Amino acid sequence: QVQLVESGGGSVQAGGSLRLSCVVSGYNYGGYCMGWFRQAPGKEREGVAGIYTAGGSTYYASSVKGRFTISLDNAKKTMYLQMNNLKPDDTAMYYCTAGPSCIIEKLVTYWGQGTQVTVSS
Repeated sequence: QVQLVESGGGSVQAGGSLRLSCVVSGYNYGGYCMGWFRQAPGKEREGVAGIYTAGGSTYYASSVKGRFTISLDNAKKTMYLQMNNLKPDDTAMYYCTAGPSCIIEKLVTYWGQGTQVTVSS
């Protein structure tokens, strides 16, 4: 069974940094996107970053470009999301995902349980 386990969330002040980790087990990376969705209260869940495992290309939502960096460590089977210059609007539950898309929620196949990120002003 595929399992995605997130960690690294927490509370930081605006301008601070966090690094999220997602440990992946039982998953064949080929041809899929590994990524991160987030959901804040009152907002729809949105894809914020992804990396396509076949070619290594990346995707970032416009709201996080230049601040977030996604990476994969294949040896450790761990995906990371480095989040710098965090803003209060980044406050959300962050979910590690795997599937055909890192953008379209309904096409995501696997979800982690989420890790909370809270950014204070």
